[in-house]
Amino acid sequence: MHYNCLIVDDEKELAQMTCEYFNLFDVASIWTDSVKGCEELLAEHTVDILLLDINLQEESGFALCKKIRDTSDIPILFISARQSDEDILVALNIGGDDYIKKPFSLNILLAKVKAMLKRVNISQNNVMQQNSGNFWLDESTMRVGVGEKEVQLKAKEFKLLSCLFEHRNTIVTKEVLFDTVWGDTFFSDGTLNVHIRKLREKLEENPNEPKLIKTVWGTGYILEIHTK
Repeated sequence: MHYNCLIVDDEKELAQMTCEYFNLFDVASIWTDSVKGCEELLAEHTVDILLLDINLQEESGFALCKKIRDTSDIPILFISARQSDEDILVALNIGGDDYIKKPFSLNILLAKVKAMLKRVNISQNNVMQQNSGNFWLDESTMRVGVGEKEVQLKAKEFKLLSCLFEHRNTIVTKEVLFDTVWGDTFFSDGTLNVHIRKLREKLEENPNEPKLIKTVWGTGYILEIHTK
C-alpha cells in the first residue's frame, strides 16, 4: 500500500493525532512509535515523506536517518522538542530535509508536508519508465508490466526486480541481490526465495514453470527478456 506520510514518534498520542489530522486533509498517513515499526512499514509499503522524532526509545532518530539514507532518498522531516542549533545541524548534515521544533501547529506542519509532497510528485513524474521488449518498470508508481499484464509491487519486490532488470539476461548472484536489496542486514536464502516466489506469482503465467525469472542453481537468478 502507498502512504503520503509515515510518522515515527514515541509520543503515541501526538503521533496518532497528527496522523488523523493529515488523513482528514487527504494526506494518506500512518504512524508508529518505534524504529522496528518504521523499518517494517518501509519494507512493506511505499511512503513519500517521513516525519521522524529524534528521541525514540530503542534507538535515536539520527541513527535511523543514517540507516535509511544508505538505501533511500525519501524526504525526512525531523520533528523534535530538542531546540539547540547543534541538533538542527546534525539532523540536516546526516540527510534530514527539514527540522520542525515541538510544540508545532498541526496546520503549519500540514502546510510544510503538502509543500514537500508537491516537490516529491514533480520529481517522481520526471522519472522515465524503463522498457525492454514487452517488459517495463515504472519507478514512480512501482508498477510493472509484462505483455498485457500489469501489476503493483511492494517496495522490496520492486527493488529486487529492478536489480534483476538492470542486469537482465545475465546471471545475478545471491550476494549481489542481498547487497542491493537488503544492504548490510543479514537475511537467509529463504527470505530471497520467498520474494522471488511472490514475483513469479505476480508475473509468470505458471509460477511453477517460470519463463521470466529463472533460477541458476547454486548461484542466483536471471531475468530473461527477449526483445522482438
